[in-house]
Amino acid sequence: MFFEYPQLLWLLAIPVLLVALYVWKELKDRRPHLRVSTLTPWKEGGRSILGIIRHVPYALRIAALSLIIIAIARPRSATEMEKVDTEGIDIVLAMDVSTSMLAMDFKPNRLNAAKDIAVEFIAERPSDRMGIVVFAGESYTQCPLTTDRATLINLMQDVQTDLIEDGTAIGNGLATAVARMKDSDAKSRVVILLTDGVNNMGAVTPQDAAEIAKTYGIRVYTIGVGANGEAPYPVLTPWGNEVRNMKVEIDEDLLKNIADMTGGKYFRATDNTKLAEIYSEINRMEKTRTTIDSFPVYKDLFPKYAIAALVCLLLEILITVMLRKMP
Repeated sequence: MFFEYPQLLWLLAIPVLLVALYVWKELKDRRPHLRVSTLTPWKEGGRSILGIIRHVPYALRIAALSLIIIAIARPRSATEMEKVDTEGIDIVLAMDVSTSMLAMDFKPNRLNAAKDIAVEFIAERPSDRMGIVVFAGESYTQCPLTTDRATLINLMQDVQTDLIEDGTAIGNGLATAVARMKDSDAKSRVVILLTDGVNNMGAVTPQDAAEIAKTYGIRVYTIGVGANGEAPYPVLTPWGNEVRNMKVEIDEDLLKNIADMTGGKYFRATDNTKLAEIYSEINRMEKTRTTIDSFPVYKDLFPKYAIAALVCLLLEILITVMLRKMP
């Protein structure tokens, strides 16, 4: 057994001091207040059971305090070992954050729908290292490869438009995602590239980025996001925001070419349901299982000590009430 917060065990000095104080007071109160010729009657009577029982509530209170201190120090055990399957895959989610992702053909809009479904995808793959790259007119890494799901999900939820120059630099986004994992030794490396537009900016062309990904053996799954035809889009006017239908333009040929070059696959998402199905399909396709031996299984012992402390407190209350009712 070990403790997550062993420094808290110093608090066990408190119940020791309380016991010492209690014993000192008991001895002090036993000093005689009456002079008698002989102690024989008291010696023969011995100690009554009631005299012993009256100390039990205090002993239970000290025991409860000690157990609570041990509990908050978070005792844990790691004696059990097991074999654990893990995926052995590195995945980077490359997401378009241009202002066109605010179109409302998805609910509530393309960007928020993509974020929500990506969070579900992240949660379903607890053993993989994953990262996030965002791009518009330029690109940057929102989160490097990590197994910290809480951090990854928080950073995904923080993704928004207007943080970088607007535009659609698909090549830059893909190149940044590839750079995040080019030195990875994972058995499988994957980029999921999601965009709703046509490449119109960037220092790296999408074809060159795809060639780099192919060189490093990185598969790219591309997702074109947007309804067919037109989509409602919020437009700022002198009278405030207005929703207008705008033409949907996605370079599907380019996205198919990127996927084909790298051994991936192209998908078209026209609504929330279809996008969720696409992530589910990618989730099923990317399964490369390996086994890790002798993985420790940690067991939290906090509940046992907390329950024991509660039992001691309840017994203290019960015995105290019984003693008060006795003649």
